[in-house]
Amino acid sequence: MARSAVVGGLLASPEPSVRWKTRIGVLGESETSARILALQEEVRDSPRVRALLQRRGQLGRPSTARGVYYKWQGAHWALARLADLGYPPGDPSLFPLRDRVLELWLRTGYYREFETATKSGAYRKFGVPRIDGRYRRCASQQGNALYYLTKLGLDDGRCENLAERLIHWQWPDGGWNCDRNPSADTSSFLETLLPMLGLAVHGERSRSRSERESARRASEVFLRRRLFKRISTAEVIDRTFVRLHYPTYYHYDILAGLRGMAEVGRIRDRRCEDALDLLENKRLPDGGWPAEAKFYRFSPGRFAAGSEFVDWGGTSSRQSNPWVTVEALSILTAAGRFAA
Repeated sequence: MARSAVVGGLLASPEPSVRWKTRIGVLGESETSARILALQEEVRDSPRVRALLQRRGQLGRPSTARGVYYKWQGAHWALARLADLGYPPGDPSLFPLRDRVLELWLRTGYYREFETATKSGAYRKFGVPRIDGRYRRCASQQGNALYYLTKLGLDDGRCENLAERLIHWQWPDGGWNCDRNPSADTSSFLETLLPMLGLAVHGERSRSRSERESARRASEVFLRRRLFKRISTAEVIDRTFVRLHYPTYYHYDILAGLRGMAEVGRIRDRRCEDALDLLENKRLPDGGWPAEAKFYRFSPGRFAAGSEFVDWGGTSSRQSNPWVTVEALSILTAAGRFAA
């Protein structure tokens, strides 16, 4: 299929978020143009967004049956999806969700730390354990919140506290890891990607040199490994990393890794080339890309662990998924490998 036909198909999508991603990421249109702002209003009123926010009153109310982090339908994940979909920033109706998120990720336990030498000892106290000089913290949680609250224009000043915690917990190699095994001495891809993105985006908005530098240090965790290979053997770290998914949540694959490199301005680093080649090789005859696997179940209208209120197109080895396709094209455009 001709390149223009693929882009044309995305621009004709009934999903305003797919059209928004195409215009911003592939065609390079200004995020402040009248057409883009109007498109974001379509996103706000879209059936997909209405479905994601169908329990907004419950999600934004303290002491509800489902927690902020309930996978994948809690307030944390709803806001993350809105930021990715191009939801217009600064919506006051999202303040209750923001407040619940920040109350969770900035609670006192994240400022209480203790030293221990054993894995069992790391579970005996309430707080953030430090083993062999490294904080064992699931930083993807604070990192994701920093990213989506910044993107959604919901920062009321408290996002600076999220950034401070992330920098405080950062490991010597540039990333983060929640593994409480004392032998764990290397940052985790899953725990490093979202903090990197959060610090990069918030650092750009706040003009914080320390945040941007921390994000750059984090990018080296991926670049040193060509985004999916072991340093020692050049073998694939995890087969999941080379299968395409959407959404990835806190998981990782080369699509998420390459998008992260584009966000931090390092997509043209030569160490991205192997992952870019692999992504190009996964292109289907129709010009798009498939969702080869997924991390969710579709559960419309009801809460269920590991489920979504919306369907992201399912999986297929032969059929294009529009969400994966627009992500892939945006990445290749940023890398200078695609021109619409």
